[in-house]
This record gives sequence, C-alpha cells and structure tokens, in this order.
Amino acid sequence: MTGKMLLIMGCTACGKGKLAFELARRVGGQILSIDSMKIYRRMDIGTAKPSVTDRRAIKHHLIDVVEPYETFSLGRYIELAENVIAEARQHSPIIAVGGTAMYIRGLLEGIFDGPSAKPELRSKLKHEADKLGLKALHDRLSRVDPDAAARIHPNDEKRIVRALEVYELTGQPISSFQKQFRSGDYRHNWQLIGLRRDKESNSHRINQRVRRMIEQGLVEEVEGLLAEPGGLSRQAAQAVGYAEIIDHLEGRLSLDEAVEKIKINTRRFAKSQRTWFRSFADVTWFDLTDKDTAEELADRVLNKLSFLT
Repeated sequence: MTGKMLLIMGCTACGKGKLAFELARRVGGQILSIDSMKIYRRMDIGTAKPSVTDRRAIKHHLIDVVEPYETFSLGRYIELAENVIAEARQHSPIIAVGGTAMYIRGLLEGIFDGPSAKPELRSKLKHEADKLGLKALHDRLSRVDPDAAARIHPNDEKRIVRALEVYELTGQPISSFQKQFRSGDYRHNWQLIGLRRDKESNSHRINQRVRRMIEQGLVEEVEGLLAEPGGLSRQAAQAVGYAEIIDHLEGRLSLDEAVEKIKINTRRFAKSQRTWFRSFADVTWFDLTDKDTAEELADRVLNKLSFLT
C-alpha cells in the first residue's frame, strides 16, 4: 500500500473532498490538499475546509500553512508538497485532492518559470490594476492571450499581471511557453481521476454551498480577519467569497448583492476550471449525478482502480 499516489481533480463543489476522505479512510491513506486558499489559517468557511473532526480522523497536509496576511507562491507550494510526498509515501497511500489547476500542473510537471520579472514593468501593471480595475487588465489579456485568460480568474491579480508581463517582455503569450513546457510525463507515479457533473447540477451545488457559508458565519469570519493586526494580504483578499464580503462590509454591496456575486463568480471559476482540466492527459473521469453518495463513488473508484487495493 505504501507509495501509491492518487490525484483527484474537479470543479469547485463537485464532491472531491468527501470522496478523498472516504477513500483515505478505506485504504489508510493521507490527504494532500491542492488548494491555493486552504493554505491560509482561519480562512475556514469561505474555503470550505474539511472539518476539524475529519482532519483528526485522517491526516491532511498543506491546510493552515500560513497567516492570512502572508503571500504564498506556487514555488513554495511545490516545495512543501514534495516534502510531504517524500515522507508520507513511505508509510501510506497519498490522495491528493483539489481544484487549483496551476498547483495541480506544478505538482505533476514542475514549474514553468518564464523570463525573469522586471520590477518596473510589474509595478506599472499593478498600478494600472489599481487605477483601471482588474477587469480591464483581464480584458487586455483576453486580447493577447485568450488561452491564458480562459484559465485565469478575473480576480487573480498575481497571475493576470504575470501573464501580461511575460507577453510584454517576450512578445509571446505565456500559454505558448506553458504548452512547450508540458512534456506529458508526470513527476512521480500519479494516477489521475476527475469528477464531473453537468453544469446545472454543479451550479445548484455551488448556490447551496454559498448559502451554507453565509449561515455558518462567513460575514463574521471576514470581519474577524480584517480586524486582525495583519489583516488580509491582497492575494487572500481577492479570493472568491472574501472579496465580495469585503465589498459588503465596506459599503459597496448589500449582503444580498454580495451573496449573489459570490455565486456568479464561483460559477465563473468553475467554468475556468473545466477549461483547465481538459488540458490534463491520462485522467479517468467519473460522471456524477445528484443521487451519488461519497460511499457509492468510492466503490466505483476502487473497482475501477484496482491499484489502490
């Protein structure tokens, strides 16, 4: 059983976490989170972290890694993940789960570095983001690199700026470099599976999740984070769910408007995830219905993937 490695990908709210927990419970596995927001401490409700009870029952890695006022990079994630893999695979199967496509890509293939950053250009682009708004920069990216724009969320300033920076430095879209970088040969011996739901079903699950987050105290969670001495880093504050509640707390949106905007932005994020996931090779896909339970899905996965048993 040691050394076996399964990676579960899928859109937000599709049921990845419950499946990962059920599989880990059955095969004695450990869970590696692939999520760029679950790494922040105390950002619990808006990131839909596994419960404390679940984390006590099954070992979870790369959740609650840094403070909300700190920035966090793909390179740092890969460094920490490699340490987890080196240690955990000696003792039990690793079940990696998440929906942050860039983190998944980095975990599977390594990191595309691209040309070195130019501080003056990056500062100029960030100034434009502050002055014109991120939408204007995302629209610009759509014109020069539609492939990258389809994969990068409109609120993801860091990646929008980086993609525009690469284009201005080289005259070529960042997506062209990334395509060249992709070898199709994954690092480690990962078995990849993906979960899919039809768009209507997934949108319904997203709407339900957002309602639960509000009921569980998302507004109060954001208030508490903003009141901390360090506050929220720009990276953390741009996360879907947090950015909209911040707009509400600062008087730019009513609560109802913020909730509706979270739903819309989460559905857009799910659409960008679907685009990203189509680029991954050798994925065994499982199509789900609203009747499927995590236990039934785990049966299907274990029957299909005999290497885990």
